[in-house]
Amino acid sequence: MQTWGIIKDALPYLLDGAILTLQITVISLLIALLIGLFFGMLRISNNRILRFIAAVYVNLIRGTPLLIQILFIYIGLPAALDFKLPPFAAGVIAISINAGAYLVEIFRAGIESIDKGQMEAGRSLGFTYGQTMRLIILPQAVRRMIPAFVNQFIISLKDTSLLSVIGLAELTMQGQSIYSVNFRAFQILSAVGLIYFIIIYALTLVSHWLERRLSTT
Repeated sequence: MQTWGIIKDALPYLLDGAILTLQITVISLLIALLIGLFFGMLRISNNRILRFIAAVYVNLIRGTPLLIQILFIYIGLPAALDFKLPPFAAGVIAISINAGAYLVEIFRAGIESIDKGQMEAGRSLGFTYGQTMRLIILPQAVRRMIPAFVNQFIISLKDTSLLSVIGLAELTMQGQSIYSVNFRAFQILSAVGLIYFIIIYALTLVSHWLERRLSTT
């Protein structure tokens, strides 16, 4: 009963942290989708320079720890350029840039999975390259990429736990704040882990459902 009472008292604060975690993840992934699409198009470009620019971005972000990226955006850049960035904005920027680098490869693979004859068919109908990509190729590619998008959402949601280092009151930080006061780390961290599990398990079920749905249509 004592354990349940501790968790019950902490639950409203943990749920506030969970809501903030979801907000950051959703906003970041929407921005990351735009980043991923933009650099994904550069990755499949016939222009060597554009492909190189995209490759540098992808390799740089994927080759450095997310924690370093968070600290660089929140502390490093503001110190160098003499400005202040709120933790929420820094967190969204860091998660967006990081997730975007992984989405670049998802977009590239998705677009390249579409038969090249589709592009030729679109061009033969008088569509420009951009129109063919937008109206014919991307709709088919995005449909194939949806499970990968959900998987990246799950990864980014877990990555938000690192934002506690910049004082952002997401789920992990809320848990740390609570057990630093009541010294009930086991109970609080168990509750934090359970909340993460429920959210991620629900998203995993959605991903599996989408994969089955898309494979039968």
